[in-house]
Amino acid sequence: MFWNIFLTTLGGMGLFLFGIQIMASGMQKAAGDRFRKILEVLTNKPILGVITGILITILVQSSSTSTVMVVGFANAGLMNLSQAISVIIGANIGTTVTAQIVSFKIGVIALPTIGIGSLLNFFGKRKFHRYLGQTVLGFGLLFLGMTTMSEGMSPLRELESFHGLLAQFSAYPVLGILCGALFTALVQSSSASTGVIIALTMQDLIPFESAVPLILGTNIGTCVTAILASIGANVAARRAAVAHVLFNVIGVTLALIFLRPFTEIMMETAISVPRQVANTHTIFNIFNTIIFLVFLKYFSRLVCRIIPGKDEKMDFGPKYLDPRILKTPPVAIGGAKKELLRMAGIAREMLDESMQVFLTNDLKKIKHIEQMEDLVDGLEKEINVYLAELSQHSMSKEQSKMVASLMSAANDLERIGDHAENIMQLGETKTENRLPFSQTALEEITEFYGKVDAMLEKAVKSFEIDDRELASQVVLEDDYVDDQEKLLRKMHIDRINTKKCYPAAGVIYLDLLSNLERVGDHANNIADLVLTE
Repeated sequence: MFWNIFLTTLGGMGLFLFGIQIMASGMQKAAGDRFRKILEVLTNKPILGVITGILITILVQSSSTSTVMVVGFANAGLMNLSQAISVIIGANIGTTVTAQIVSFKIGVIALPTIGIGSLLNFFGKRKFHRYLGQTVLGFGLLFLGMTTMSEGMSPLRELESFHGLLAQFSAYPVLGILCGALFTALVQSSSASTGVIIALTMQDLIPFESAVPLILGTNIGTCVTAILASIGANVAARRAAVAHVLFNVIGVTLALIFLRPFTEIMMETAISVPRQVANTHTIFNIFNTIIFLVFLKYFSRLVCRIIPGKDEKMDFGPKYLDPRILKTPPVAIGGAKKELLRMAGIAREMLDESMQVFLTNDLKKIKHIEQMEDLVDGLEKEINVYLAELSQHSMSKEQSKMVASLMSAANDLERIGDHAENIMQLGETKTENRLPFSQTALEEITEFYGKVDAMLEKAVKSFEIDDRELASQVVLEDDYVDDQEKLLRKMHIDRINTKKCYPAAGVIYLDLLSNLERVGDHANNIADLVLTE
């Protein structure tokens, strides 16, 4: 009997989780990358942050995923603390949608929905139709898993010891909260743990009074994912994770203080216990959100005191491209040049972090590098569009030449960002495949990178201050870098031929050299712009 209950429940939970995953995947693909773009352009208005958090979580079907995404954006400097908090508390509301769906006893539609979703997924001619099919298929699997779990638990009605255990949760609510938090932390999904609780109520295995502490506990347990994601991250990311924990812990504590009246009110929201449980989950998070929105300023200060440090936010988009000054070409060119130098600083930082990924196997930097790559690509487009509009105005010959130089430099910097991303990917491959690199090879790479980085620094500096002598040094150093790349390549091929180097690692080494040499070429191009002015 025990094994039958265990295996059926486990299988039902597996279907439930898989359904959520498939449904989320289909919704995300159908929506494209819009949810991420929404986060990137999030305004400072808290209410919009909450709405964004709700919408994103409905799309990804996981508050943990939304919160981890927010922690990543905070770590990349694309979101400040207030924005992060507003999205996080919105995510807590969004995750209750799943509970609302499964609380309705409509398991009869599970198999037809799976059939319709499968047909759309397999025979859909357009991508959107296939993604829609995945969403419908996941929806059906979710209900099938819910029905399987519920039926698998039905034999527990006969166990008096099980009823006695559940009765403890209403007598000792703190115990129920701890159990709900622990289970949610283990399965890494508040939707799954809430689904199990609702499945228990569908079989009349648990009274509403015992279900409430468990539901409250799931809100605390879901914080574990964000905490793990913030380990080793910057101040902003750690603050976002702490805010998530405090939001739920304080909210649960308040609900615990007023547990009896809160439970009585929730019982009036529906007739069936499953619906009461789902409503409790939703109303708790809505009420909690309202409280924290009112005291958001003070809550942010509390989080900053707990995690002290400087909260740096990267501006995603141009800072110095003002369309209002296009009619004044000298001023507009100055702004474009400032933006270009900002872009150069980001590209150099990208290159440095990519090399750190390669040399130290620090994969935590990858998220930040990817965000900087998006930023560099965006700036290159913004600068070129701005300069193209500027070129429509009357300018002197020198100003027109400067506009062309800025466009060319922006393109070179964007390509440097691409090579930095390539190096990051090489480092990721090296780390994940545990490819061995000798100390000699690592020292050669470090020294070669130092030459290229110094060359890039001089090129950017020469462009900034229009220093022809410094630009000439870059051109001379480019010849040295080219020769050094050829020498290192030959030495490494010799090591491969004499079996002193692992072949797969050798390929990575040679690709890295090639990317660094190309960075040097683009630095040389920037220096040439100074010399040809």
